[in-house]
Amino acid sequence: MQLYPDFHFLLMLSEKGKYASATENRRFVWHEIIWPLILEINDVGFSLKQYQKKRDEICQKKRVNISIISRGLASLIQKGILIKENESYSIHFRLIAYMRLKADCDYATAIHEVRMPG
Repeated sequence: MQLYPDFHFLLMLSEKGKYASATENRRFVWHEIIWPLILEINDVGFSLKQYQKKRDEICQKKRVNISIISRGLASLIQKGILIKENESYSIHFRLIAYMRLKADCDYATAIHEVRMPG
């Protein structure tokens, strides 16, 4: 099942509040770019170059303007789902088990895991 089959939601982002737009951007970047990249490379971390390559591929395939989702990566870092270190990024340690199982980890699951008290 494809989460955003026709991307009409992108046209509506300007009609939504800025928080709803930011959430949609995070969901898109996580679902379409980050999690598939993690599963593809089978590693908890990735480089900025790997992210950009995957982002460009997805934006071209889905016909989405890069500028529309540009804040998604930074927003995922801000939420604690991704950790940035220099030019490298890694997923939160609580998401590693999902990666090892090659399980689906949607945005809702990721944010829940990250926010769960330790």
